[in-house]
Amino acid sequence: MSDKILVIGGGFSGLTAACEAAEMGYEVAIVEREDYLGGRVAQLNKYFPKLCPPTCGLEINFKRIRTNPRITFYTRSEVESVSGGPGAYNVKIKVNPKYTTPQCMNCKPGEAAATTEVPNEFNFGMDTRKGIYLPHPMAFPNQCVMDPAVAQSDEGKAIEAAMPAGHIDLGQQPETIDLNVGAIIIATGWDPYDATKMDNLGFGKYENIITNMMMERMASPSGPTGGKILRPSDKEAPKSIGFVQCAGSRDENHLPYCSFICCMATLKQITYIREQYPDTDVYVFYIDIRAAGRKYENFYAKVKADEKVKFIKGKVAEVREGSSPGSVILVAEDTIGGGKVEQEVDLAVLATGMQPTGAKVKIPGIQYDEDGFVVQQEGIIPCGCAKRPADVVSSAQSATAAALKAVQTIVRRAG
Repeated sequence: MSDKILVIGGGFSGLTAACEAAEMGYEVAIVEREDYLGGRVAQLNKYFPKLCPPTCGLEINFKRIRTNPRITFYTRSEVESVSGGPGAYNVKIKVNPKYTTPQCMNCKPGEAAATTEVPNEFNFGMDTRKGIYLPHPMAFPNQCVMDPAVAQSDEGKAIEAAMPAGHIDLGQQPETIDLNVGAIIIATGWDPYDATKMDNLGFGKYENIITNMMMERMASPSGPTGGKILRPSDKEAPKSIGFVQCAGSRDENHLPYCSFICCMATLKQITYIREQYPDTDVYVFYIDIRAAGRKYENFYAKVKADEKVKFIKGKVAEVREGSSPGSVILVAEDTIGGGKVEQEVDLAVLATGMQPTGAKVKIPGIQYDEDGFVVQQEGIIPCGCAKRPADVVSSAQSATAAALKAVQTIVRRAG
């Protein structure tokens, strides 16, 4: 029997669950696949309900982790298998090498020596990064990392020579750790639905079609454009923007469920646009606007009152090339006004759906439903977007509930 708790996933839900469980007196281990903790929230410009930057909530949890000796975390790591049962799970974890040491917090000399440049996945490929890099400006842990292919090449040796002594360790190897835990919290989060799967919406075909998460990175001061919302084709300010709601969601050919966050994300992003471009025309094509609760409904009403924002009830069926350079035409049926609508815009934003990580990568020993969400069992408790589509507030609430359920599992088994 074990009274240790494992949290799989180090995003907002995982961090919250880990901190809550540790502050109740339990040993907690966090396993995170990325090189940093913070998950999708770290990629946002702002988040509800206060529209504050991600540093607000994440820094609080990072401090809780730094000051709590009961919490251990493993980044660039993955759970390979889960066996056993409630109170006594055996978990095998693979910890992949970073090829750097914890003191490596500034990799500028190594970047100068590096020759490899690859698309920056943190910014959804809108810019590039070198083979040695800090994942993002507020990364926690604040440690540079190196791509495995670079570390095993002559380029890795050149980077090592350029960096201060003791910062690079090219001899690091993967490690396997076996943990015995009493309960497991699954907080593996979500991935944006692959927009290239929707052929009719033109993502990847037309340069000035982006996703809602690309918009978040573009609007962020630490993003690829320094916070400016610009057309990818010519880096010009768009005079008109169209939002395509339910891009992949509520569609039996893609995601059959509502992704919950997309409507409010679009309304939030309209405020980004309005702050930068008061005269830009905005068009929102939607099936239904879902604003849960009075605060969100009031937020919707405020955005809707803007005379430069037009809501069109109709699902976009087609996107084609526009008449002016770089523009695109959104084609939909207006179910209220009637008739076919063809709206030309300088920039189109696809409100792509939220797909649980479990739809692509499943952990052996964990049960999933047909959409990839984790099925709760005694001792294995999903929270946040591993359980269902959710915003940050709902994710934090479900994380606290998951921590309590994990503790209950251990107490019951111990009794």
